[in-house]
Amino acid sequence: GAEITVPKGAAVPQDTVFTWKGRMWLNDKQQPADKILALVQLYKEDPRENKIDLGVGVYKDASGQTPIMQSIKKAEHLLWETQETKSYVGLAGTPEFSEAMINLVLGKNFDQSLTASAATPGGTGAVRQAFELGKMANPNLRVFVSDPTWPNHLSILKYLGIPVEPYRYFDTMTRSVDFPAMMADLADANEGDIILLHGCCHNPTGANLKAPDWDAVIELLLKSGATPMIDIAYQGFGDGLEEDAAGVRKLVSSVPETIIAASCSKNFGIYRERTGLLTVVSHNKDARNLNQSTLAFLNRQNFSFPPDHGARLVTMVLLDEELKRNWMGELEAVRQSMLSLRTQLAAELENLSGSNRFGFLADHRGMFSRLGASSEQVGALREKHAVYMVDDSRLNIAGLNSNTVPVLAKAIVECGI
Repeated sequence: GAEITVPKGAAVPQDTVFTWKGRMWLNDKQQPADKILALVQLYKEDPRENKIDLGVGVYKDASGQTPIMQSIKKAEHLLWETQETKSYVGLAGTPEFSEAMINLVLGKNFDQSLTASAATPGGTGAVRQAFELGKMANPNLRVFVSDPTWPNHLSILKYLGIPVEPYRYFDTMTRSVDFPAMMADLADANEGDIILLHGCCHNPTGANLKAPDWDAVIELLLKSGATPMIDIAYQGFGDGLEEDAAGVRKLVSSVPETIIAASCSKNFGIYRERTGLLTVVSHNKDARNLNQSTLAFLNRQNFSFPPDHGARLVTMVLLDEELKRNWMGELEAVRQSMLSLRTQLAAELENLSGSNRFGFLADHRGMFSRLGASSEQVGALREKHAVYMVDDSRLNIAGLNSNTVPVLAKAIVECGI
């Protein structure tokens, strides 16, 4: 255990033990644990057989599994038979993937000469690259973010040192969008700022903008000069593939420039393949080449070449008529399943509580809703009823099935929510 000094070029005794003191890390601080991952661990350690996991944001079928879509299975088999190389793709991924995804999000008739795009490791990678892009364009960037929003938005912005301007979004009394308050807060946005919007199925609230709301947001953007950024991670989970993209498409066609971060994790069920796309739409066609080179540059700095397996599967599904038809059918079944669970839960709660105060659950869309419960009530659900959800009372509707809905409804009422 004694310290020794070894002269340059001298042999080191065989029984010498070196201890790394970690001087580089002495000033580091322990980072806070991810709340959702901590919740996962608590759930795993709970020995109760009747426990219900409503925390993690993945789709589950009635058996509690996150299945692989058959369209994806077929594409994987075809890829296994035909793929001849695992060499790198380009820094921005393959053009075929970008084109197929832009068609999906913006419609097959959208002028893709206005777009620059780059494949990313999941939707999270696209979000990260988008914030970096904004900071490169404007060192004094501010990002307006809904309150509440997906926690990773705030975490990434904090890490990058980008100021956050929260705007009111969710009315905890009505469990719906507080649109007048949202517009009042967004009136402070200026040219050079980014306004972050959820394309559909707002995470964590499940409360979405309506068509007239999108029109008002467009008018505000044109007046302020701020740049919209759309995070669209759940297209097809709300009202349908086309319906879920309607507001985004209207906005993109109306404002000078838009940033879009799209994810394939949910609607293709390929979570672990980490498949996403960052797209910049500019109605100034001269900006397209600059945008494209910047996106490729950002990929190079962060991870070089993007992963290809998931992107190639998505491309194959979207470009093959039969595979696409099968995928759309599977996705629609997922959507209908969540709508059915929402309707059942709202009805059960109305029956048990004698009140329609939970009717918002049937009106919300996507995987999530926020109950509006206190952290103490969420704790009571966990301790007394083995129901696990995030402390802000976000619950994953897809974590339920027809048998657990009555159990949850009874627990909610008994906890006084």
